[in-house]
Amino acid sequence: MISLAHAQAAAAASPGFEQFLPLIIIFILFWFMLIRPQMKRAKEQKKMLSELGKGDEVITSSGQLGKVAKISDQYVSLEIADGVITHVQKSAVQTLLPKGTIKGL
Repeated sequence: MISLAHAQAAAAASPGFEQFLPLIIIFILFWFMLIRPQMKRAKEQKKMLSELGKGDEVITSSGQLGKVAKISDQYVSLEIADGVITHVQKSAVQTLLPKGTIKGL
């Protein structure tokens, strides 16, 4: 009788799947609502930077609007006005604009 009582107490004290279920559900929600979309956005950004070419119109993360004049491995030269060229890091390019956007401003 005593050994039976010890077995029941040991079974009740061991954590079961039910106790970890809320944590698993929270992790799944975080994955689909935060982590996965962020990874998808990073992949799209990396693809956009790799396909960047001379003549493309872009916006940098600081809000600078310009046309790509020259591209190197780490830097992009932007023509922000006639004859005015600035150099920014390639990772600072935020958005690729449709052709002719600068003329429309």
